Amino acid sequence: MRVSETVFTNAKVVGADEVFGGTVVTRNGLIADVSSGVSAITAAVDLEGDYLVPGLVEIHTDNLEHNVMPRPAVMWPVAEAIIAHDAQMALSGITTVFDALTVGGTQRNAFRAQLLPKAVAFLEEATAQQRLRAEHYLHLRCEISAADMLERLEPVCGHALVELVSIMDHTPGQRQWIDVEKYRYRNKTRLGLSEAETDSLVRRKFEEQALYAEGNRAAVLNLIQRRPLPLATHDDTTVADVDDAVSMGATISEFPTTEVAAATARAKALSIVMGAPNIVLGGSHSGNVSASDLAARGHLDILSSDYVPASLVQACWMLHRDLSIPLHVTIGMVTHKPARCVGFTDRGSIAVGQRADLIRIAVMSGGPPIVRAVWRLGQRIA
Repeated sequence: MRVSETVFTNAKVVGADEVFGGTVVTRNGLIADVSSGVSAITAAVDLEGDYLVPGLVEIHTDNLEHNVMPRPAVMWPVAEAIIAHDAQMALSGITTVFDALTVGGTQRNAFRAQLLPKAVAFLEEATAQQRLRAEHYLHLRCEISAADMLERLEPVCGHALVELVSIMDHTPGQRQWIDVEKYRYRNKTRLGLSEAETDSLVRRKFEEQALYAEGNRAAVLNLIQRRPLPLATHDDTTVADVDDAVSMGATISEFPTTEVAAATARAKALSIVMGAPNIVLGGSHSGNVSASDLAARGHLDILSSDYVPASLVQACWMLHRDLSIPLHVTIGMVTHKPARCVGFTDRGSIAVGQRADLIRIAVMSGGPPIVRAVWRLGQRIA
């Protein structure tokens, strides 16, 4: 068997516990050796003092959906959208990506109804043919208050690429939309509704939740029992929301909207996920709790790029620079911590035996970090 080996040297290696000047050897897709100092091997790749970081692990991105619908009422061809999305992931240093796809609530959103089966089919084919740069999995975001959730879930729930499930409920009056007037205003302006039409929308949302939420939630939990998968909840806002998550067996709290929800999630040992754009923008665009404030309090475990792939690397350096959180800790929020929370133990760290998923990052003087090169299983992908 032909041995494929690369030696990376003169790097600032970001390990799980420290950043150090060193050399990393990859062999046949795995990390074979990690050492301090500079290699004397003439064939070694000189990283010129740049950072060498584990490939990023993204467990919740909406970027695929954004590529399919780049503008309202415009649906891009799904295969072409996924190819563009995959390239954006790789160029942002993301080597493992969980594509978050909405399940349910598609009666008035035709593109999402079409997207789910088409995306699953193309990702399966492209993965089998090894045509994608990043390694893709599916994160099913189940809208339990939606009439069509179970109909959309059943054809895809047993797919081998499904590795994460989350429960959502966007009914006004709770969670993300605990302020009903805020919900009314957003939908009235976004959809161009009259007062009467907005009233009708709110009434319909309450009626749908009463009809479907309990049964749909039970269906999702039954799926988890049949095929053990990590379960996340979405937009926890109150102590009761977090307690409910624990009672369901959830281990991940995605995007808690308040400090009290995040603190409760920490006390209950849930992994807390926040959006990296929240860090980069200096706060939540929806008026929710600041991710930086949660990080300062120790109530942040994992960062998600959410809707901006490049935000992961940017947020890591901002937390390090602005809050003096050690860089190896912030990098851990986008590498080994998300990997471990979904049960992946073979990636996320620069250590012997781990996958050779690596990123070369340069930092401008007084400026942002720049992803210069990306490898997955030792092969250059960006």
